[in-house]
Amino acid sequence: MSADNPMREALAAELAERRAARLYRERLVVESPQGPELVVGGRRFLSFCSNDYLGLAAHPEVAAAFRRGVDRWGAGSGASHLVTGHSAAHHALEEELAAFTGRERALLFSTGYMANLGAITALLGRRDAVFQDRLNHASLLDAGLSSGARFRRFPHADAAALARQLAGSGARRRLAVTDGVFSMDGDLAPLPGLAAACREHGAWLLVDDAHGLGVLGANGRGTLEHFGLGAAEVPVLMGTLGKGFGTAGAFVAGDETLVEYLVQFARTYVYTTALPPAVAEATRASLRLVQSEGWRRDHLRALVARFRRGAEQLGLALMPSGSPIQPLQVGDAGRALALSAALRERGILITAIRPPTVPAGGARLRITLSAAHGEAQVDRLLAALETVLSDTPPAVDGGAPPAAVSR
Repeated sequence: MSADNPMREALAAELAERRAARLYRERLVVESPQGPELVVGGRRFLSFCSNDYLGLAAHPEVAAAFRRGVDRWGAGSGASHLVTGHSAAHHALEEELAAFTGRERALLFSTGYMANLGAITALLGRRDAVFQDRLNHASLLDAGLSSGARFRRFPHADAAALARQLAGSGARRRLAVTDGVFSMDGDLAPLPGLAAACREHGAWLLVDDAHGLGVLGANGRGTLEHFGLGAAEVPVLMGTLGKGFGTAGAFVAGDETLVEYLVQFARTYVYTTALPPAVAEATRASLRLVQSEGWRRDHLRALVARFRRGAEQLGLALMPSGSPIQPLQVGDAGRALALSAALRERGILITAIRPPTVPAGGARLRITLSAAHGEAQVDRLLAALETVLSDTPPAVDGGAPPAAVSR
């Protein structure tokens, strides 16, 4: 391809625009297992930007279960679930996830993105309507748009607005969709109000509880347990396994009819290779730990409270979140990058979140806590934040952005 190819030139121009706007994203190459400390570029950092909320990603029992799974099943599944890729390990995990969530069945997907895309596009078509919280995850929004259904967005966490939209819809099928815990703000969806609106207007509610399962609720059953809701109020539950459970993949849980319908019609389930069975074995081990080691949730809640108390004493502009996601509002993308870089110089990794992941003017440091952290590490974070916030001036437009952990 020649250097002056029009498509290449157009792509290069868009990349240059993104870099100039300080919205360019770069990857870190991590050289250590997941944990409260990570090695990057040969240097050890204290990390506060992982979704490994319960500290299970490198847990010895989970790793040992993965190794046993490889010894028994090999490295790959070899096929889709509907050909020869559905192993006894997959089947057992689905049954255990169904029991854990209080559903008749659960269905494994390779990623959360595929679970949302598969479920929503299977359930809806052009005669239907989908109603989504304005701050929903990209996978939910993309799924709604891809379904062909009429797409409506309601103001963030506004159950009354959803009720009004549902009341005005004459669609064949109506599906309301929300995150349980919003990944960039850390707040919880008002599930009781959303469920009541759906019940009143004959709609179904789908909850993506990627950031709630394992973490919230007395038994780690997530946002629904936190609010005391069940399958009657939330017929479609999606959960990921790469966050609180520390492994990989996702699932959709519901009644027999829903799950069997997805087996037949969810294209991202039918037409993709199944997760390696060893991942299923590792997840079965982590699921047992989620249920048996409630101290992890207790410790995590205590760390969140400690961090918020300390942040309040420092006058930090934290967003209102009781989850392990603790966003520090910055506003300007350049300043968010500068603060992330300054923290990195002090041995702390925190992601700078900028548009389009968040709305324009909503750049922030996305601080996430884990049960693997200790109190002294939280105190070190607070001390570092106090220093960099006073030492780092507001960003000035122009110039190259500093190296930082960014999204």
